Amino acid sequence: MTERYVLDLQEVDETQVAVVGGKGAHLGGLSRIEGIRVPAGFCVTTDAFRRIMAEAPSLGDRLDQLSRLNPDDREAIRTLSAQIRRTVEGIAIPDDLTAAITRALARLGEQAAYAVRSSATAEDLPTASFAGQQDTYLNVVGPTAILQHVSRCWASLFTERAVTYRQRNGIDHRTVHMAVVVQRMVFPHASGILFTADPVTGNRKVATVDAGFGLGEALVSGLVNPDVFKVRQGEIVAKAIAAKQRAVHALPTGGTQEAAIDSRRQEQPALTDAQVVRLVQLGRRIEAHFGRPQDIEWCLVDDGFQIVQSRPITTLFPVPETGGQENHVYVSVGHQQMMTDPMKPLGLSMWQLTAMVPMHTAGGRLFVDVTRRLASPASRAGLLDVMGRGDPLVRDALETVLDRDDFVPSLPDAGPGGPPIGGASATIESDPAIVTELIERSQVSIAALERDIRTKTGPALFEFLLEAFEEHKRVLSDPLSMQAIMAGMEATWWLNDTLQEWLGEKNAADTLTLSAPDNVTSEMGLALLDVADVIRPHSEVVAFLQGVEDEGFLDELAKLAGGTEARDAMEAYLDRYGMRCVGEIDITRPRWRERPTTLVPVLLDNVRNFEPGAAERRFGQGRQKALQKEQDVLSRLRALPDGDRKADEAKRMIDRVRTFIGYREYPKYGIVSRYFVYKQALLEEAERLVLAGVLPEKEDIFYLTFQELHDVVRSNQVDDRLIQQRKDAFGSYHALTPPRVLTSDGEAVTGAYRREDVPAGALIGLPVSAGTVEGRARVILDIAEADLEAGDILVTTFTDPSWSPLFVAVAGLVTEVGGLMTHGAVIAREYGLPAVVGVERATRLIRDGQRIRVHGTDGYVEIVP
Repeated sequence: MTERYVLDLQEVDETQVAVVGGKGAHLGGLSRIEGIRVPAGFCVTTDAFRRIMAEAPSLGDRLDQLSRLNPDDREAIRTLSAQIRRTVEGIAIPDDLTAAITRALARLGEQAAYAVRSSATAEDLPTASFAGQQDTYLNVVGPTAILQHVSRCWASLFTERAVTYRQRNGIDHRTVHMAVVVQRMVFPHASGILFTADPVTGNRKVATVDAGFGLGEALVSGLVNPDVFKVRQGEIVAKAIAAKQRAVHALPTGGTQEAAIDSRRQEQPALTDAQVVRLVQLGRRIEAHFGRPQDIEWCLVDDGFQIVQSRPITTLFPVPETGGQENHVYVSVGHQQMMTDPMKPLGLSMWQLTAMVPMHTAGGRLFVDVTRRLASPASRAGLLDVMGRGDPLVRDALETVLDRDDFVPSLPDAGPGGPPIGGASATIESDPAIVTELIERSQVSIAALERDIRTKTGPALFEFLLEAFEEHKRVLSDPLSMQAIMAGMEATWWLNDTLQEWLGEKNAADTLTLSAPDNVTSEMGLALLDVADVIRPHSEVVAFLQGVEDEGFLDELAKLAGGTEARDAMEAYLDRYGMRCVGEIDITRPRWRERPTTLVPVLLDNVRNFEPGAAERRFGQGRQKALQKEQDVLSRLRALPDGDRKADEAKRMIDRVRTFIGYREYPKYGIVSRYFVYKQALLEEAERLVLAGVLPEKEDIFYLTFQELHDVVRSNQVDDRLIQQRKDAFGSYHALTPPRVLTSDGEAVTGAYRREDVPAGALIGLPVSAGTVEGRARVILDIAEADLEAGDILVTTFTDPSWSPLFVAVAGLVTEVGGLMTHGAVIAREYGLPAVVGVERATRLIRDGQRIRVHGTDGYVEIVP
């Protein structure tokens, strides 16, 4: 019975996290790898911890109290967690448990020095490292001191930082248990950390070694700067030797002490080059054993390395699985689609099945493999041009990869480069009837989908949907539609480039596109102003909406004075735009029709901030400004040499932009309209699965791919474990930042603007809508939390069409993601909002409420002191 309280390290491996915690399980696994030396030791198991907790029945109530606290209530957490720690440390260790620990010590040497280390069941997991959450005690000598420190480790499960970490990550305190690792102390000449992948760039082929003299505590606690070595394929490719002034050493009587390093040794490397290379070889062996990149703590003792910890590096962005050994370069789809959040598996697979090019998944995001296009000089130039116009950071990142001569092979021009990016750009007439016809074609196709899907259920629905996806792609790739989109974009580029050359004017097209016709996304923002006009006169309705929480609130409106008109106006709005939502390329995201409360805060802002008739006035003013700009540009051109020809050419391009640029938004509207039809049919299928007892809840289908869901419907069986794994993985993907460009080595290539023309301290981005504006920054990450005043500047990560109702209420726009032709940029130009997009880390560098100045013509943002 007593033996289960203590297990030798040699007896455990990484499958036994529940028994010996993350650290103990990893150390046990390490000790079984051939050629890897781990200091001898044993684990005091989680059974011992549970036994201790049972000795104080009052702890259960306190844990319940703790779980009810708000993670931001630091004071309450500090007080309660300190009480719990004192209680745990005060519990006398039962005799049989004491005997088991002392017997294990006797086997290893009772008076030797030991490291006593916490090992919680929720740490060193693939998805959350919990690094530094619990405590380690070094150089502990004698059984009495060791037992005392075991108690301290148990108590360290309830340090303020560990408690807060668990609450923020939604982990129940009662489900986490503490084991303790007791290991023979090693007294190293040098120690440090080895990352088997570069923790900054993510490159899996570059290992990084941090090294210092003495015990590793000096590095971990930030006492000294380490020597840093980078190793690639067995060769040191970079090294920086630091002046190491201090080290931490063990004292003979127990404990540790800081000491100054002899000035002659300070500049010496802690490891020789040969030792660094040998250490990385050991690291690669450990990485192969655990199957993923590792963060390894090592000690150098008498020219031999001992490994004292290994945990997964949880911050790396995963690499798409393609099989094969060739190099690949991937471009993020999310940065082009204005959706860099992770998507659920059904969302990923539906987008893949309806996209025009093959896509790969990694970290809950989609990527396109552009290696072939980059390899062929003919397609390379076109790819870089289109990417650069969309997002200069993507272009710069791709050029960075190309500059490494050996990464992308050069193919002959005849290579299978695929069709040119952007599709057909053959000329079409600037005829508004073309746009009308394209919109009609799309509407007819969607109406047929709605009609035909009604009768389909079970496996027949999935067969039908696979055909519907082909129609979906056919509509998207309609040559006339492609020509109309390209005509609008190319005319915009022509105007910006040519008018800068002829008149010295930057971004002239921004004003010329104000209030362009047929833009379904900008109409959506203005239409919500019209709904506000209906609601504004009815004070009862306004008061009711301020307290709305239930999604069924539209039915309640009819009971109020003016409520029927308000409901009808909102219903009509939802009929036209209810398929939209934030992150709408993920079919699993709740649509406005499913969650109309999302629109209420924006609607109330419109009621408060605008006068009646604002939509029509704004559209008219925009059109007027565009017309004045056109006349101004043409008259200035006529005054130039060869002016009549230049003016005629510009006039032709202005007409072209006004005809086609609004249509740029329509295909996405068509996609999302179809998505809502698909989604409703799939959710009805899910309801049948719930009724049949196959699934606990219908939203579980979101964690299956389309193909997997098809199989579940055919077999009426589902793998519950798979769904749970997918939910856990999806939760972990939120912590990852997707790169614009990713290589098959795992390197996240960020790209840079490389601009000299920006004031010091300014935040650089891409100018997408001209003008300068100063105002209060509102950093908004969730549209439902918008609370805007006139003159505010919206700062957010990305905007898709669902954000456009906010655009009517703000004076300017700053986003972290975006390009010249992405939705936020197009709508900002239509509404005449100065806008800068692609500003890295804008939501972290700009604080909510700060005054900022947005330079929409020159592409930078200043924080106003």
